[in-house]
Amino acid sequence: MSKLKLWKQDPFGHALWIKKLIIRTLGMLTHRRYRGFNNLHIEGSEIIRSLPERGVLFISNHQTYFADVIAMYHVFNASLKGRVNSLKNIGYVWRPKLNIYYVAASETMHAGLLPKILAYVGAVQVSRTWREKGKEIHREVNPDDIKNIGIALSDGWLITFPQGTTSPWKPIRKGTAHLIKTYQPIVVPIVIDGFRRSFDKKGVTVKKKGIQQIMRIKPPLEIDYENESIEEIVEKVAFAIEQHPSFMKNNKDS
Repeated sequence: MSKLKLWKQDPFGHALWIKKLIIRTLGMLTHRRYRGFNNLHIEGSEIIRSLPERGVLFISNHQTYFADVIAMYHVFNASLKGRVNSLKNIGYVWRPKLNIYYVAASETMHAGLLPKILAYVGAVQVSRTWREKGKEIHREVNPDDIKNIGIALSDGWLITFPQGTTSPWKPIRKGTAHLIKTYQPIVVPIVIDGFRRSFDKKGVTVKKKGIQQIMRIKPPLEIDYENESIEEIVEKVAFAIEQHPSFMKNNKDS
């Protein structure tokens, strides 16, 4: 006889009631960072409401470790609760979507208490294959990491940052293209700006107030999963999140 669970869990064994409590608490603590002394300009909330319950991969440029992801949790939940490009009325965090996950480096998520708390909310932790503790490395992809990404997509929505770094204009990692071909998710691009000017690199400390933050949610990409090559998908992702070199001369801070 299998052991009876005392409460519902996500596929990674995290209690849903604890996730809900953390999301509510963090939501209330961080709301003014995006609708208060800073103002997050949102585009595309109608796209969020049109998506299925699971099998969605969000791809985005990356500016801070945590503020970007927290903002997406705000925007996704507000949009699902009927807010139109707005975070008005914090009540949307009371019953949050609990099957939102995000890809994060294991090294980052073990660096202190706050990252460990954030990891419980929905981090799919992976081992970097190219960098560790500030040094260049060469490591084989861990099959368990790929499996866990598939589990997250099967259960809900997954956020990933294809450049694997908060530095702008870095190349797209081919691993993202491999995941797209393997799991064939709906791929929704997001472009953010202003977070690097608002927060420190970790996205914890407010660096400057009154910054115009931007989050643009774009329509899902059209991808031929069977016939497009890895290189073609990489190119398509770079253009979608506006990190292709052709964008560089027009925007120095993405």
